[in-house]
Amino acid sequence: MAIIKIKNLKVKTIIGIFNHEREASQDLILNIKIAFNSTIASQTDNIQDTIDYQLLKRTIINSVEKSNFNLLEKLVEYILDIIMSYTLVTSATVEIDKPDALRFVDSVSITSSRKR
Repeated sequence: MAIIKIKNLKVKTIIGIFNHEREASQDLILNIKIAFNSTIASQTDNIQDTIDYQLLKRTIINSVEKSNFNLLEKLVEYILDIIMSYTLVTSATVEIDKPDALRFVDSVSITSSRKR
């Protein structure tokens, strides 16, 4: 078993319920933790036997930036769906920070996890 962490992945998407939030893409920051079965990859040293985190990163960015969401709750589950589509994944946790969502705070965040 191994864990991949993708830290501070920046994406832009339309998110929010208010008109002013839906006028332009907003910056979001993702922190992702993925537990997976690394047994075969540790023996073969072959990228095809593990999770290609470069490909995963691109898939998440492209999917999120082409979509739009009303709620962070929907977006976090959408990202978990992408991650859990990898058969080697045993569990994943995604945290999404929405900077400047509220006055006088750095960000608002949501965290969700999923297991097989």
